[in-house]
Amino acid sequence: MKKERFGLVWLFFFVSFSWAQNTSISHEHSLVKNIAFQSVGPTIMSGRVVDVEVNPNNPIEFYVAYASGGLWYSNNNGMSFEPVMDSAPTQNIGEIAVDWKNGTLWVGTGEHNASRSSYAGIGMLKSSDKGKTWQNMGLNDSHHIGKIEINPNNSNEIVVGVTGHLYSKNTERGIYKSTDGGNSWKKTLYIDDETGIVDISVSPKNFNIQYAAAWKKDRKAWNFLGNGSTSGIYKSEDGGNSWKLISTPESGFPTGDGVGRIGLAAFDDQIVYAVVDNQFNRPKSEEKKSNLPTMFSVPGDVFLQISDKEINTVLKKHGLTEKYRAQNLKNMVSNGKMLPEEVKNAISDANKALFETEVIGAEVYKSTDGGKTWKKTHTDFIDDFFYTYGYYFGRIAVDPSNADKLYVCGVPLIKSDDGGKTFVSINRENVHLDHHIVWVNPKKPGHLINGNDGGLNISYDDGANWTKCNSHGVSQFYSVSVDYQKPYNIYGGMQDNGVWVGPSNYKYNVEWHQEGKYPFESIMGGDGMQTQIDRRNPNIVFTGFQFGNYYRIDRSKDESKYISPKAKKDEKPLRFNWQSPILLSSHNQDILYMGSQYLHRSFDQGETWTPISSDLTQGGKEGNVAYGTLTTISESKNQFGVIYVGSDDGLVHVTKDSGVNWQNISTSFPKDLWVSRVVASTHKTERVYVTLNGYRWDDFKPYVYFSDDYGQNWTSIAPKFPTISVNVLVEDNVNPNILYLGSDNGVYISFDQGKNWQIFNNGIPPVAVHDMVIQTDAKDLVVGTHGRSIYKVNLKSIQQLNDETLASDLKIFSVDNLAHSKFWGSTWSKWLPANEPKINVDYFVKNQGEVTFQVIHENGIVVFEEKQTASTGINQWNYDVEISKSGMEKWKKKDKKVTLTASKNGKTYLIPGKYQIKITQGKVSQSTPFEIVKNERNNYE
Repeated sequence: MKKERFGLVWLFFFVSFSWAQNTSISHEHSLVKNIAFQSVGPTIMSGRVVDVEVNPNNPIEFYVAYASGGLWYSNNNGMSFEPVMDSAPTQNIGEIAVDWKNGTLWVGTGEHNASRSSYAGIGMLKSSDKGKTWQNMGLNDSHHIGKIEINPNNSNEIVVGVTGHLYSKNTERGIYKSTDGGNSWKKTLYIDDETGIVDISVSPKNFNIQYAAAWKKDRKAWNFLGNGSTSGIYKSEDGGNSWKLISTPESGFPTGDGVGRIGLAAFDDQIVYAVVDNQFNRPKSEEKKSNLPTMFSVPGDVFLQISDKEINTVLKKHGLTEKYRAQNLKNMVSNGKMLPEEVKNAISDANKALFETEVIGAEVYKSTDGGKTWKKTHTDFIDDFFYTYGYYFGRIAVDPSNADKLYVCGVPLIKSDDGGKTFVSINRENVHLDHHIVWVNPKKPGHLINGNDGGLNISYDDGANWTKCNSHGVSQFYSVSVDYQKPYNIYGGMQDNGVWVGPSNYKYNVEWHQEGKYPFESIMGGDGMQTQIDRRNPNIVFTGFQFGNYYRIDRSKDESKYISPKAKKDEKPLRFNWQSPILLSSHNQDILYMGSQYLHRSFDQGETWTPISSDLTQGGKEGNVAYGTLTTISESKNQFGVIYVGSDDGLVHVTKDSGVNWQNISTSFPKDLWVSRVVASTHKTERVYVTLNGYRWDDFKPYVYFSDDYGQNWTSIAPKFPTISVNVLVEDNVNPNILYLGSDNGVYISFDQGKNWQIFNNGIPPVAVHDMVIQTDAKDLVVGTHGRSIYKVNLKSIQQLNDETLASDLKIFSVDNLAHSKFWGSTWSKWLPANEPKINVDYFVKNQGEVTFQVIHENGIVVFEEKQTASTGINQWNYDVEISKSGMEKWKKKDKKVTLTASKNGKTYLIPGKYQIKITQGKVSQSTPFEIVKNERNNYE
């Protein structure tokens, strides 16, 4: 034990040092640490909730944990929230626990679900001051935490279920126990390096009685197996110190290779429920009648009339939704390209056995003898609930006051009032379908708090009605785009929440409750993917949902047309990535590119397509997840016909002649990694950037490269930090030396073409950044995060950090003129804050120290003066356009005719005229002019 503790402490020191080193190098010395990001929503469509912890003595106080959006606190029953984990080095959460007596927070980082975007964590975090500061308590190689239990009678005694790595084997999985508040850990249950613990349930009567759910899974980029013979239920009768397998063949609980994820709910020492994802095939005699053969034996025109919902339901039951959706199949059949029977044969090749039968799916079991024996609570199948992806669900709750009342999370949320014999759905129209947690008030039956893919909902009538509590931006964006209207709009595709568009000047408020229209608008369902907007007509939008289902939308007419490319009749189905790339040509907005395993080109905005390449991947792999697909497309804005593409299996290709010839330019890269972005430079035709992501191999190192010869030779420009997987790179459109990097842990910036990187995080927590784009007119960098919605930051001053500026001691950047208003300092109601003007002055200093600002009228009078301590890099001075008392006296003394009148708030503001702002540090000064512009409506002569 001493040796193990020493190793854990040393590992904790190393990881903590690495994080501290990352932060100190990139933040304290960052030239942009004072430039703040601004959240621009949206909020109402939220992100995936993984856990809720409620104060049992005050249920309006609770914490909500988001899979990749951090930890949030509410003390007013969900009317508002505040983040309490932004100072921690990650926002990825699998499980939380709260010691309400002492106010201690525990966060098991790394989501316990096993989806394609379930991010890894860094172990156990602890806060003793309600989230102001966090301490890493070890288990750093766990990656994903399943459950945390605290002894209610001894807060130093903690039991943790570790799910373990998602994409690889590891030994730090199982159950760990601490008796000293997390300072040391003892592994008390270990099964093998592929089987972890996804759930623990403790008897509310006796902390010594504990049940644990072991789960064997194996996820790869091309295949996912969510079940195995080592999945099962273990029991401890000594507070988690020792464990015994109780889901034996003679117990009545399912055993064998088909046992998937398990969720547990103990009512007392004897009664315990379990929900299991049973992946065994249904017996032929009991198999629910499937319309699969009928569906694929009808004529093509009849097949096209079958509803998408009906087809998608069948695909879900047969494990095909990791590759196909209804629109893909209809696309194959349309225009007589293929018969439905031919489509059936084509898509069933890799999964023929699964395609021809159904799995059992969700089952609920009950034990009344402490887990010795189990009996299934229901006689029929729980259909249309887990389908074939029960790995995404697995929580069950029992009402602490009623052993017969159950709640089970899946699609949808269901409840039982008779011990699981029968179930009913309690989903409603304002509740998302995919559910991950439900809390049941032990003192008020029917009071529920539910977390799902769409955020948080609260009910007081046992699910008959729900309130949505989404007032904070925690959406999980895959992509963002912008148009060029004024003000411009932001478009984004989200995890399980479709594609939305909203104004770039959005600021959160609830005024829309009065107006009846939320500022953001949904334009596509499903998992929202990439968006392109016609620069000539912003009503024409190209977007879609997962696996290559794309549409051309005319928003002015509320019309949409399915436009995805089709395979030829004698070819296998096209392979489309979960997020298939599309791109409108910057040279001609009628030219649209789209990637499957080929690059397709359309000259008429998707009406017709031509493949302009052979297979640009390694050919795909047999499995139940689409793989061997293109992930990114970039076209040179300088030279038509120069196009780059990257694939999910590590290949990058270039063509210089619009697809006539292609060259593999990725032979020197690490093998098989996901090409997350390829970027053709706007400043130099021969220059190209590539980022690779090893997340799907549990490899979190950064891979960033550039080439100045079309990819013939590459130079690594990866940040020198150990753990920041990279998703996106953006080249500044003004300053060729500046690069922006979006990683799984925030935004980074380089001022020397990638030789050195600094963190760029003021106002944005360390959250996964999936996409970024520059709106060049507004000079805004728009950032799409996978957990904290969308941010923007203005680049006007940053883009001026060229070699000359960086070599200077002091530099003040230009400021915009300001239109005068007679309403400055006043308001139409005393109950409202006064209307105050503001000028933001950005400036650069080489050396930290005090600077002096002077505002000087064109007559030479210093009308305002103020000092500020500046740090190395860009700083900002906010000037409210006030004239100081001494400045007013000097002005009036020099100009007897001037009229300077105090406003209602007592301040006197600048009058129309020409001014300059002068900044001085030591013996160095810089000035910039600006004007208070006369407003004719103010009746000034």
